[in-house]
Amino acid sequence: MLAYARGDVQAFAQLYERHEGGVFRFIRRCIAHQAGDGVAEELHQDTWFAVARQAAHYQPTARFTTWLYTIARSRVIDHVRRQQGAGGAMRSLDEDAEGGSPVQDLPAAEVHEPLRQLETREQARAFLHAVEQLPPEQREAFLLQAEAGLSLEEIAAATGVGAETVKSRLRYARAKLRQALAAWSS
Repeated sequence: MLAYARGDVQAFAQLYERHEGGVFRFIRRCIAHQAGDGVAEELHQDTWFAVARQAAHYQPTARFTTWLYTIARSRVIDHVRRQQGAGGAMRSLDEDAEGGSPVQDLPAAEVHEPLRQLETREQARAFLHAVEQLPPEQREAFLLQAEAGLSLEEIAAATGVGAETVKSRLRYARAKLRQALAAWSS
């Protein structure tokens, strides 16, 4: 990021290439119950525009990913607030903007048995549904760790809460996910 701030355009391209998939998935999963991929793409673009605009002010006080996901999180929060203010309807994670299922985008296992592939997709659908059902704070902490690979301290910095609070949110999120997916482990 510092190289980009000094004018190295290739440095931005490397940052984008390295992090764009995770940032998009984080955004998409945070708003999956509210909007389709179009909104996620717009928020994703807004995030990267903000990165480019703020490059000159970037201070490496934490890992770049902490700073990046803090920006993405801010864009998601702003979107959710706008939707709540506009009386936006909540949608199921199982529906995208066209009423289809985002689970179709999940890769099937490299197994040639149709029954196993069906089971894998059903398990993925169950997992995504379980993530959607988490309370917003727990879902956010879980996604920041799972998608961004942020540490407890980095999640705390990105969300503005203490590390112990993050630890509790992650513990409760994992417990709820385990409980929701208990049928798949047997």
